[in-house]
Amino acid sequence: MPADTRPLAIAILGPTASGKTALALDWAERVGGEIVSVDSALVYRGLDIGAAKPTAEEQARVPHHMLDLRAPWQPYSAAEFAADARRAVEGILERGRVPILAGGTGLYFRALLRGLAPMPEADPAVRMQLEAEAAARGWAALHAELARIDPEAAMRIHATDAQRIQRALEVHRLSGRPISAWQREAAGLRPAFPCRTLMLAVAPADRAELHARIAARFDAMLAAGFLDEVRTLRALPQLRVHPAPLDLPALRAVGYRQAWEHLDGASDADEFRDRGISATRQLAKRQLTWLRGQPELLWADPQRQGPRLERLLDGFLARH
Repeated sequence: MPADTRPLAIAILGPTASGKTALALDWAERVGGEIVSVDSALVYRGLDIGAAKPTAEEQARVPHHMLDLRAPWQPYSAAEFAADARRAVEGILERGRVPILAGGTGLYFRALLRGLAPMPEADPAVRMQLEAEAAARGWAALHAELARIDPEAAMRIHATDAQRIQRALEVHRLSGRPISAWQREAAGLRPAFPCRTLMLAVAPADRAELHARIAARFDAMLAAGFLDEVRTLRALPQLRVHPAPLDLPALRAVGYRQAWEHLDGASDADEFRDRGISATRQLAKRQLTWLRGQPELLWADPQRQGPRLERLLDGFLARH
């Protein structure tokens, strides 16, 4: 078998508040890397505190890519992410450095590393119809509809994941075929990622510890001015005139919807905090469920398994 001479990359995946950012910064400095964010919230300008965007100091330490690409009212698809991130990775390789892919958006990782199945493009009219149905019946009812027409996709998509439910139903209505069939058909046609990649999942072994980290981080965000950040977003002319700002992908980011509704008077301060933390826990649960379905991942607890992380990195570098 010929030797694999592809350049190296490192992928650090994990649920929110698991320590991905700190590990990515440390390893990027050690191996001469640049960080490629794989996070669907960080592509939007103005989503900084609530999305835990790397600070100016962190970005000065290590070059970062895939941040602040769109205004919060602009769409950005997984296919666009894959193309843009691929160009970022190629640029990093041309500079003789190591791409460090870090984030928690499973769809973006899948799009970048495995490619996306060719299928019908988004149709604004169909999306508006689905949003109207969701407003009338609820996303749980649309998820039940998806389960009838595409049980395979419904098993992968959480009943509260409005964006993915909408896309799966949109594809079926446009093509008459389930989205899972499109994905299976294209499995052998996807372009190979150009790197040998260490695939690492980081998460506390104890779920209670992750919950405590989520609560502490949410409180830190509040102290740092998260609500003022959302007030600034609400004042943007494009969002002030938008008929349904909370349907925008940017404002579906965890915490932002809860903050927006709180500022509308839907909750008091304590209720808002509880709802924000609960929504973040639910996100972490969905992320962990997706990660456990990826057999190629190597797992480590960054707080308690430092020696294991060192062995994984050293072994990967030594093998290549």
